[in-house]
Amino acid sequence: VPYRRPQSKYFLGFLAGILIFSLTLMTVNARYGKSNLFFESIVVWFFSPIQNLFASVTDSISDVFNHYLFLVETSKENDRLLLKAHRLSKQNNELLERNKFLERSAKLIEHFDQGKKPFILAKVIGYDATQWSKMVFINRGTDHKVKKNLPVMTDAGVVGHVIQASPKASKVLLITDSRSAIDSLFQETRESGVTVGTGEDICEMKFVPISAMVSVGDKVISSGLGGIFPKGLTVGVVVNVVREEQELFQNIMVAPSADLSDMEEVAVLLPERGVE
Repeated sequence: VPYRRPQSKYFLGFLAGILIFSLTLMTVNARYGKSNLFFESIVVWFFSPIQNLFASVTDSISDVFNHYLFLVETSKENDRLLLKAHRLSKQNNELLERNKFLERSAKLIEHFDQGKKPFILAKVIGYDATQWSKMVFINRGTDHKVKKNLPVMTDAGVVGHVIQASPKASKVLLITDSRSAIDSLFQETRESGVTVGTGEDICEMKFVPISAMVSVGDKVISSGLGGIFPKGLTVGVVVNVVREEQELFQNIMVAPSADLSDMEEVAVLLPERGVE
């Protein structure tokens, strides 16, 4: 196998040649008093590719670093904008809900102001609609003059009555609860009966004589008897009538006028001044 000199020796020889050439140029320039421009131009010509490569690599690294910083700042700015957007969206939803609440409250106030009866608005804060009971909880209690047996309504009609009151909240028995009973009248014929809850989403009007003229669509109002509901409050509408000759009373189903499944605010009718 022929012996090969290491390539590193050729490289060292090349560098030595360059060095000798450079020293020769410097000697010539010094001896003849010429300018060093020629030598400098040779050096620049030789090293310029290396400088260009170094500058290119440096610029590339700088570009990558700057791009990274830009992405980091962009990500932070996006996070700030998203947080701001979420905050504004939340504020917008809160304003919309507040406006809706004010609209509903204004509607209730306008309706009950016409009746000239004292009342207080309350928010429905919970439901207890189980198989055995139909109740809701409101955010008004004895601190707000709310007490047991006060009627509760919406602008559409009777909701129920207070069965328990604490300082800050109260429990309301809905008219669909099987324990509820309201002395009632048919608004047109003035025939009387008792509207009771069935435990479902409908009521039944009992003790209406078989001879009474009752039709689907007749409006049912409170009679004022019983000591809880004042006379003339809207209770519901007749949706079904069954008459059996051998029976003394008709079977009459009444749908509540108030939507008991979708209440947000209600009005509690307070005792009139001087009446406790």
